[in-house]
Amino acid sequence: MKPMLTPAELTDALRQIGAERYHNLHPFHRLLHNGQLSREQVQAWALNRYYYQSRIPVKDSLILSRLETPELRREWRRRIVDHDGDGQTPGGIEKWIALGRGVGLDSDYIVSGKGILPATRFAVDAYVHFVRDRTLLEAVASSLTELFSPTVIGERVRGMLEHYPFITRETLAYFDKRPVQAKADSDFALQYCIDHARRPEEQDAVLNALRFKCDVLWAQLDALYFSYVEPAMTPPEAWRPGDGLEVRQ
Repeated sequence: MKPMLTPAELTDALRQIGAERYHNLHPFHRLLHNGQLSREQVQAWALNRYYYQSRIPVKDSLILSRLETPELRREWRRRIVDHDGDGQTPGGIEKWIALGRGVGLDSDYIVSGKGILPATRFAVDAYVHFVRDRTLLEAVASSLTELFSPTVIGERVRGMLEHYPFITRETLAYFDKRPVQAKADSDFALQYCIDHARRPEEQDAVLNALRFKCDVLWAQLDALYFSYVEPAMTPPEAWRPGDGLEVRQ
């Protein structure tokens, strides 16, 4: 029988998945961080990434509905507030819309979902369905890409501010709180997985859930790269440079 991993071994195995598969390794992200994309390509990234951001509180609501104790629900509810806001303080979704405006897109166009690449929609919806249909342990484990995001966020903000004159710190306000939020979220999710993966097959499920989530993020960048960097063919009805631009008064 396959032996159980210790908590340290499970943590190391999860971090190794990130070292090999996290989407900061994708060529599109390297181009983005190094200032090698055009303004239009950055707009395509902001527009498509919004769809992913908009579905995060949906998937977190699905997880919240499956948690059995007030303590767990309170902890997970905080994630939803982080993205949806509380009605007074803007959340991550509102800040991402502001990011889109900052790179020149119209708010209504961003929110409409028009122009989203089919592969973006497919990958993001697959993530929501995974969280809905798989075990609660796998759903929680799929959020563990947040283990790797704080460092990448720092690289992204530095690179974009340095290389793109049309981007300001205010444009990237979404990322101000995310390293701290992601650290708190991943610490909780990691401990949950350590505590609840009590058999080798459950530990394997945790690892596979993280691999799946890395694939979801990678697939979104594949779609951007092959549609806007080296486009074999931009899909019908997908965003094209000049679409949905903010009208400057």
